[in-house]
Amino acid sequence: MRLTPVRTVQHRIHQTLVTLQTKNGYALPPKPQRGEFVDARVAILATRWNVDIVDALVDGARRGLRAWGVIDTNIELLRVPGAFELPLAAAVLARRKPCCDGIVALGVVIRGETPHFDFVAGECARGLREVSVRRRLPLGFGVLTVDDPQQARRRAGPRRANKGYEAATAMLEMLRLLRSVSA
Repeated sequence: MRLTPVRTVQHRIHQTLVTLQTKNGYALPPKPQRGEFVDARVAILATRWNVDIVDALVDGARRGLRAWGVIDTNIELLRVPGAFELPLAAAVLARRKPCCDGIVALGVVIRGETPHFDFVAGECARGLREVSVRRRLPLGFGVLTVDDPQQARRRAGPRRANKGYEAATAMLEMLRLLRSVSA
């Protein structure tokens, strides 16, 4: 029986882990260093429409923030009426002193029979991007734009595929980037 060298086994294990951590071609970022985000102050903005799904996104965002080392006392949850109001709330938070280090915007916009969906979803995304760029503030976009409630529920599940979790960790990844280029 021929034994496989340890380095080859380690390489295969690493490749398997990378494959398992890759979703739809997206490689996960490096894990946070111990204490890297312990001082981060994060605001979660969540809409009141489709509240059961949005609450699942909030839970996912909180899990993601905790997994990356953000402490609970540094997480503030604020509710807004709907997705159209998210940009204004984000703009006000970005100007508040002291400001937060990042924002996670969460909501659900479900396509209906009228063009209302297109206006709300488009203006929400555009407004949030504008706040993020103008204020140089990391913003995780966790606003689901879906055809039906079932699609939204699938994206707000209990695991890492939860879009709230993804939005929170994407925001932290951008915070890491901004900190590194500002240092």
